[in-house]
Amino acid sequence: MRAMVLDQPGQKLKLKEVPEPAQGENQVLIRVMVCGICRTDLHVVDGDLTDPRLPIIPGHQIVGRVEAIGEGVTSISVGERVGVPWLGGSCGKCSFCQSGRENLCDHARYTGYQIDGGFAEFCISDERFCFPIPEDYPDLQAAPLLCAGLIGYRSLCMAGEGHRLGFYGFGAAAHILIQVARYQGREVYAFTRHGDTEKTKFAKSLGAVWAGFSDQLPPEKLDAAIIFAPAGELVPIALKAIDKGGKVVCAGIHMSDIPSFPYSYLWEEREICSVANLTRRDGEEFLSLAPKVPIKTEVHPYPLEKTNEALDDLRNGRFNGAAVIVVDNAVTGL
Repeated sequence: MRAMVLDQPGQKLKLKEVPEPAQGENQVLIRVMVCGICRTDLHVVDGDLTDPRLPIIPGHQIVGRVEAIGEGVTSISVGERVGVPWLGGSCGKCSFCQSGRENLCDHARYTGYQIDGGFAEFCISDERFCFPIPEDYPDLQAAPLLCAGLIGYRSLCMAGEGHRLGFYGFGAAAHILIQVARYQGREVYAFTRHGDTEKTKFAKSLGAVWAGFSDQLPPEKLDAAIIFAPAGELVPIALKAIDKGGKVVCAGIHMSDIPSFPYSYLWEEREICSVANLTRRDGEEFLSLAPKVPIKTEVHPYPLEKTNEALDDLRNGRFNGAAVIVVDNAVTGL
């Protein structure tokens, strides 16, 4: 099969012919239709995440059809359309797994990081970590829901029930989550990289009540802020923007160092927290919610052989919404 392979961090992916994988016990073989590109893919390719299995096929927002099932598979049938997210497996036995926090499992394995992912014609997945895709969504529009949507949704839940929300960084996750927040009757204040007027216009077009640059303060104090950009310097900026008792949620799996800041920024019961990965419950809740909003994803398709171009366009903020790699020309939604 064709696959985009990472041999060493810091290098470009290489298009190679590699053996088609074979499903094992409790696994399914999936013919990949599309695979969304996420900033976490950049962190894997660039070496910011330091424990990949090499060589590795990245990609963890996979939409495909089940081609074959392994022994022990009971919940999925051949021909079903499924989605595969970042969390590819957990031990199921530790205190975190037993308490519904499998996202914190020390033995968790991740798609496109320790498990070959979706920048390929086929992949395998543990049946327990596959999600049925809502029929309302064509393949192309469904892919960004599987990480930008899922981890964004977890971030939104952790931000609490405040009315005024700040989103720092307006990429794939924010363009999905603003739709959820508005559906819930909340106000969103969008912050983009200084000078990026295209992103501020995009945020306003999706219903942001205010959009400006990340070095600006909003016109009103925020109840909570979610930082999607991997920039640690945004943490003290966001703390200054939130009201007493507010929370700053760091949504990324990687972030540059947070600079020191005065205790007064944190005082009055402000909080900082991080979001780590996702749980299957997040997936079940979010994918049932998406058609009710309904969430509409803005996507930019690239063929498999142009995955490096898509990654570079994401790195440099050359598009709004999300990039999606089209692996099978029969995908729906083009």
